[in-house]
Amino acid sequence: MAPGRFHLEAQAQRRPEHPALVFHDPEGGPSAPITYAALNDEVNQIAQGLRGLGLAPGSGIAALTGTHREALVLYFAAMRLGLWYTPLNMHLKAQEIGQIVEDAGAKALFYRPAYAAQLPPRGSEYREDTATLWARCADLPKRCPDDAQEGAALLFSSGTTGRPKGVITAQPGAPLGTQSALAAARIRVHGLDENTVYLSTAPLYHSAPLRYIDMVLRLGGTAQVLTHFDAEAALKLLEAEPITHSQWVPTMFVRLLRLPEARRQAFSAKAHRYAIHAAAPCPPAVKAAMIDWWGPILYEYYSATEANGQTVIDSPEWLAHRGSVGRPLLGEVSIRDEQGLPCPPGVAGTVYLRGGAKFSYLGDPEKTRRAYLDDGFSTVGDLGYLDGEGFLYLTDRRDFTVISGGVNIYPREIEDVLLADPRVADAAVFGLPDEEFGERLHASVELVSGVDPAGMEAALRAHCRAQLAHLKCPKSWRFHEQLPRLPTGKLAKHSLRDEVLASLG
Repeated sequence: MAPGRFHLEAQAQRRPEHPALVFHDPEGGPSAPITYAALNDEVNQIAQGLRGLGLAPGSGIAALTGTHREALVLYFAAMRLGLWYTPLNMHLKAQEIGQIVEDAGAKALFYRPAYAAQLPPRGSEYREDTATLWARCADLPKRCPDDAQEGAALLFSSGTTGRPKGVITAQPGAPLGTQSALAAARIRVHGLDENTVYLSTAPLYHSAPLRYIDMVLRLGGTAQVLTHFDAEAALKLLEAEPITHSQWVPTMFVRLLRLPEARRQAFSAKAHRYAIHAAAPCPPAVKAAMIDWWGPILYEYYSATEANGQTVIDSPEWLAHRGSVGRPLLGEVSIRDEQGLPCPPGVAGTVYLRGGAKFSYLGDPEKTRRAYLDDGFSTVGDLGYLDGEGFLYLTDRRDFTVISGGVNIYPREIEDVLLADPRVADAAVFGLPDEEFGERLHASVELVSGVDPAGMEAALRAHCRAQLAHLKCPKSWRFHEQLPRLPTGKLAKHSLRDEVLASLG
């Protein structure tokens, strides 16, 4: 696309009546399609309203708007005013929301009225609910601001390893329509263009769905957005709409595979060409079952909110390199030991990337410094190894590695084995303190509905011992009604570990 045309304003001028957005509530059905002209007019009016509050380029706004129309309108308004945009997870408690708003330095906080009860005590920021904001802007001009410039997303890490940190990957102020090298690479590898019909299945406060919808709408395609995930509703959408691309996390695949066999056999979606997945490691047995069901249309990528690089792998490559997350889409991957020296193929170490965004952590120069090596490679703390052909395999997060009797154990390997058992709906493995070995392995398990937990500890212990060395088999077990997963698909292991420790006294 020509410079400057990678933007919603340009697409509204080029194809005003083309559908840009359709929202689907699994219980309430679809919204009316929102055309590019209507969406762009709305974005411009909200942008004019934000400017009227004195929000200048470089100011920040926070949005507690869930996966709804207001979230994307506010996002695109910020993207043409040169503002920082911080989406807020509506599942957070008031104190957590307050911390993020304060850390982000947001000048204004906008929220859907339905989320008003979750607001923290008022700080120094301006506050307004979206119903009032929209009413106030209804008569404002629908033209793009004269000094329009790109904003930037200020996203906060999901907090699986502690308090969420703001991640800066770009600065506001670029010319309207500027495209990053990583966005260009993603568009190319996943075949995105103006004919794309993209199904978004995850919350809009997470980086992946926000960034992919941004790309689709800047290209002139259509985004079909599920307000919350439901496996049956997702299948029906793939059957009823000409969806070409979709994005998932592994827990969604697990739920899809647990649908009745007759329903899965009846499924057909002829337009569907790219089933993209990321956000969390996918157990090999789950991915193999999805490829067997949907065919070779699964495209996995490994990246992070930090956007410091990305690897990709398609289905044929994955079948030849089972368990891999691929080779670099942009830049390089390097595996380093504790001294920062390269590891040979097959030897696990810390995963470093180079060639994507040069990120930093908001207000934490020391954490930023620790993420980088002198040669420009950076890490988000994942562990893995490269094979002889340069394919990357993840083993776990550095924070989740268990050291028992001086031996490093990677819980993800054990979780994959547990999830391969048809009686297991979800599993988390982590270390607990042990006087003799330092740490011992513990498994917290969510069973499939209807499975009696009586006798399951012995059954799953035998299942693990049949496939894993004894030192990798959990020593203690606990069965939960539901494990705490974030809507992004990531296990909230720290809070789960704290809960188990508290129960043990």
